[in-house]
Amino acid sequence: MNHYDVIVIGCGAAGYNTAIRAGQLGFSVACVERASNVGGAGIRTGCIPSRLLLHTSEIYQLASKGKNTSLGIDGAPTLNLVQMMAYKAATVKKMSKSIHTLLRKQGVTLIYGNALLAAAGQVVVKKAGGVQQTLYGTALVIATGSEPVPLPFAAFDHTRILDSADALSLDRLPQHLAIVGAGAVGVELGSIWRRLGSRVTLIERRDRICHWLDRDVAVALERSLKLQGIDVRLLSDVIGLDKHSNGVSIRLHTTESNEITTLDAEMVLVAIGRRPSTADLNLASVGLQADPEGVLPPHGSISGPGIWVIGDAAAGPMLMSKAEEEAIACAERIAGLPGFVNYASIPYVLYTNPEVAMIGKTEDELGATQAAYRVGYCPLSANARAAICNTSEGFVKLLIDSHTNLIAGAHLIGPGAADLISQVAIAMEASMLCEDFARICHPYPAWSEALRQAAMAAGGWMMHA
Repeated sequence: MNHYDVIVIGCGAAGYNTAIRAGQLGFSVACVERASNVGGAGIRTGCIPSRLLLHTSEIYQLASKGKNTSLGIDGAPTLNLVQMMAYKAATVKKMSKSIHTLLRKQGVTLIYGNALLAAAGQVVVKKAGGVQQTLYGTALVIATGSEPVPLPFAAFDHTRILDSADALSLDRLPQHLAIVGAGAVGVELGSIWRRLGSRVTLIERRDRICHWLDRDVAVALERSLKLQGIDVRLLSDVIGLDKHSNGVSIRLHTTESNEITTLDAEMVLVAIGRRPSTADLNLASVGLQADPEGVLPPHGSISGPGIWVIGDAAAGPMLMSKAEEEAIACAERIAGLPGFVNYASIPYVLYTNPEVAMIGKTEDELGATQAAYRVGYCPLSANARAAICNTSEGFVKLLIDSHTNLIAGAHLIGPGAADLISQVAIAMEASMLCEDFARICHPYPAWSEALRQAAMAAGGWMMHA
């Protein structure tokens, strides 16, 4: 009973999707999970709880007094943070339960415990109470996910100095939440607590927030966050944290002025990045070595005899969508099928308000390679749905390769961006010409019309602006 075709270490997005697909392909599969439940950080402490709280906090903000008076809607809601967190916990539990069901459906054996690589094709699982179980498998898949990175001089204490999981489970509204790192985690979690009424300060050492975004989008998002009342401090390095009875004093070095200042906050969320959870696997036993950041060989490739590495444990963006793609490709390649991941067409999304989505190259990246391109731009102020919803914030920006007329990149900021970006992903996967994209009929009035108008603009014939 301890012999399996495939042993998957980790039951997050990469792990459970590998197990499900391998089961569909007829393999016997064991999936080892060290936490008390399945789903990984994405389900338990990341994507699902953060998106849920972004959604509920947006409803609260929209319903707040003065937000909708021009629409004829008055009145002020009351925040019940305890109930909001209970709803979050129930949703997470429900999603974890659904993953259990999917694994059982495919005959996957789920084993709880800490996995330790012992040799090629051999895994020792240390269970609660000191019990050990040795598993043998033809293929081993490392899908151990990632964990938050602390500041080098201040460990997480989960009370004053928080990681992302802590910031999604607070039992009270912080008066002032300072966030170190203005990346995806920082801007999303900052948005949640600002909407609910906290004072929020975003601290970023670079010259812009979310530095990987297209510059125009990053500037627009920063402007929007500031209008929402978030204090954004760029070119600021945190050089020290001092805890006291009422909060934390943060020492900042501002590179532009070379000044050192102090900022006081009730809590500090450290959101400077994540690192692969690969340190305790005994990698040397199978001839593997992670880089200094804990990253193993990239892109779900074979990393040793019968060993595969996927998801956050491998190089590349730490996205649940990327993990799922690698999981499918991994299981299919184990089965001898041509599994493949097109990393160039993986979308990125920020669930802020306004939403942000991107795919492909940015203008900075195209400029760095001296690529010839043209821009198709449509402001949402030209969109009929925007007029109905009383908003004009945002735009669609398409980057078109001048030689091939293919979409090289797309950058969206505004309502529905997370869903609209999938249209661009399909167009890129299908190698659709910009002209063909512009000829696709869209419903009226809909946010998606902005995509068509941007494609028209790239061809020089935009009609609605």
